[in-house]
Amino acid sequence: MNIIQAEGIEYKVKDKTILSNIDFGIKEGTLTSIVGMNGSGKTTLLKLISNTIKPTKGKIRVHDKNVNSYSIKELAQHISFVFQTNDTSFDFSAQQIVLMGRMPYQKLLDRDKQEDFLIVEKAMKETNTWHLRNRLINTLSGGERQRVFIARSLAQQTSIMLLDEPVANLDLKHQLEIMNLLKNIQKQQNTTILIVLHDLSLALKYSDNVLALKDGQMQFFDSAKTVLTSSNISSLFEINAKIVENNNIIVD
Repeated sequence: MNIIQAEGIEYKVKDKTILSNIDFGIKEGTLTSIVGMNGSGKTTLLKLISNTIKPTKGKIRVHDKNVNSYSIKELAQHISFVFQTNDTSFDFSAQQIVLMGRMPYQKLLDRDKQEDFLIVEKAMKETNTWHLRNRLINTLSGGERQRVFIARSLAQQTSIMLLDEPVANLDLKHQLEIMNLLKNIQKQQNTTILIVLHDLSLALKYSDNVLALKDGQMQFFDSAKTVLTSSNISSLFEINAKIVENNNIIVD
């Protein structure tokens, strides 16, 4: 049984169709990259899966239950979301940010329990952010901030993690650091990960499967090596591409 199942998804804003004819199933414990040109509907798809927005047609099932049937709190115990930019209006410490991941398990006005602090400490140590716990989030580098928000997602203890371009605007060292961290989370905790990526070489290196969108429609969904071929990439992005040594992709 698939942990996520999309059936006949269509999403429109007024008269503009953003996504249409989207059908796929995601197996538990896999890492799937979503690729496509800007405006192809990648972020919209993540928002539909997280029930942030609702499809015009079709349905999305998580753990064999329509996402619309979950309360916000219940769904937050199954799905966590790491956005591309995680700007905060207030100067929370890194530890306070990660503690927010425990909110789906708390009642209104509940105080954080010892168990919550232990879960947060474990998540921050796994993401190598424990030493940053007292630093204000807005003083951290881009790579440090992303690791903190991934730690928050870990502290949320969800079986599904959605990430929208988490390595955008990071240098190569920090891109690899984040991707290695996510791969370890997938393997060690059997977490199902869906991640929007622009770097096709990273998608090819780290993904089990790749879902490719173009003009709001799903063009391919298969193993990374099956989808990310020279001909498919050329078709998707209207460029010349070739696969070179160590699964790197170069374009003309």
